[in-house]
Amino acid sequence: MGHEPTRVTCYSGHTYADRPTSITWDRAELGVKAVEMEWREPGKKRFRVRTEDERLFDVCYHEDGNWWSATEVVSKSQKGGRDEQGSH
Repeated sequence: MGHEPTRVTCYSGHTYADRPTSITWDRAELGVKAVEMEWREPGKKRFRVRTEDERLFDVCYHEDGNWWSATEVVSKSQKGGRDEQGSH
């Protein structure tokens, strides 16, 4: 499944995209409460973030194309025993 670009506001120190501070999801801006994990993959910076409304997202900065994508991580308990993800 392909990802659509999404709007992400981020803090940038000496490099771009040090950490996301908000994401736009379903036309609403969600503030990032915490960055729970961050890791690198070739050409990508990835973050698992918790928003102020306690939702969990995997956010990815695609360095080669200079764009962001986000996927909501829905826990098993929220979806009756199955992990599901929705992408933007």
